Amino acid sequence: MTLSPVQPETLASSANSTSNLRLTDIIKTLPREVFVKDPKKAWLTVFINVLLVVTGYFAIAYSPWFLLPLAWIFTGTALTGFFVIGHDCGHRSFSDRIWINDLVGHLAFLPLIYPFHSWRLGHNHHHKHTNKLTEDNAWEPWTIENYEASPQIVKVAYKLTRGRLWWLASILHWAILHFDWRKFEGKGREQVKFSSLFVIGCAAIAFPTLIITIGVWGFVKFWLMPWLVYHFWMSTFTLVHHTAPDIQFKEPQDWNEALAQLSGTVHCNYPAWVEFFCHDINVHVPHHISTGIPSYNLRKAYQSIKDNWGEYLYPESNFSWALMTQIVDQCHLYDPDNAYLSFKEYKR
Repeated sequence: MTLSPVQPETLASSANSTSNLRLTDIIKTLPREVFVKDPKKAWLTVFINVLLVVTGYFAIAYSPWFLLPLAWIFTGTALTGFFVIGHDCGHRSFSDRIWINDLVGHLAFLPLIYPFHSWRLGHNHHHKHTNKLTEDNAWEPWTIENYEASPQIVKVAYKLTRGRLWWLASILHWAILHFDWRKFEGKGREQVKFSSLFVIGCAAIAFPTLIITIGVWGFVKFWLMPWLVYHFWMSTFTLVHHTAPDIQFKEPQDWNEALAQLSGTVHCNYPAWVEFFCHDINVHVPHHISTGIPSYNLRKAYQSIKDNWGEYLYPESNFSWALMTQIVDQCHLYDPDNAYLSFKEYKR
């Protein structure tokens, strides 16, 4: 039986102003079925994704040199779908069994050499502090004071990855943050240590084997290039999810959880094949309302949010070079009045 969602007008006493709006007010209006995990849909997603990746590697193996870029884009985007499956596992929205989430998450992340538990713990922090200055760990803009106080090499890296080389940011994030289990405590430290050593150990076996059997070019052709495509999408998706010239990060004392998730998250429409390969991860608003919604239910949840809370939503965007240049040319340093200050404006 389908349960009826609570209508917004019945929540007037608790959400009669934006300052009183709570995340639970929004969650109560969602259809209950969007939270239901369907094992058939979950495993079908895995099956389809494996087929896509295998098809991609066949394309790489048999394509003439001039078609290799298309094969790399295909395969790297399919590998991004693996990450989205692992992403559901990290939020425990793939299965009701924790061990299945952990197993599938580790296997889905393995071709990307991505430690599952360190990403899971760090990413959950992002959800708890979305667009909160000094707390969010995903594309948080630096204040002028922090930027000026940084070593020159750090300034250069920040400036490049907030600009036209944004697509490298995910690689730096992966390399710098996700293999240091000393940053975690208690059970989390042991989990991160296990995930890190697991992917390092597998890479230590797989990479030399690839190079010995198919050479350095084979390693570049079959692993490195699709991996770079994956990081392009990771950088792009995560940047667009919460960044626009007029989306403001808030100081902790001014931050409202519901508004940050509802109004600070961007729904961006990508080409249909990208949406299919990446399991609708860019239908991102409902995911920030509740991480318990499986990826295959995101579109239904988003329609409900548009119907009930559309006035709070940031306008939808379409993926394009114009969109990316607008973001990477303007959204650089934190500005308390205008959301962002560009590096050009900062130099004046």
